Amino acid sequence: MKRYDLRHLKENFAGRMSEIIKNEAVSGEVVIFLFEIGDFSPVQQSADLVKELGCELMNSLKFNEADWTIVVKK
Repeated sequence: MKRYDLRHLKENFAGRMSEIIKNEAVSGEVVIFLFEIGDFSPVQQSADLVKELGCELMNSLKFNEADWTIVVKK
């Protein structure tokens, strides 16, 4: 299990998240992503991306007032 903090990318986190899932995570691995939500649209964007990449979204929750955490199994 690895954790990636993508908050520094603000709303541009999806490209890096996709890159990590495709190139760094191994099949069966669980990966935790932390990103900034702003207007909540990134929550749906992240769920759609996980589905598009053929992975399982295991958990999605609000981390604090500004951040969101998702748990993905490749």
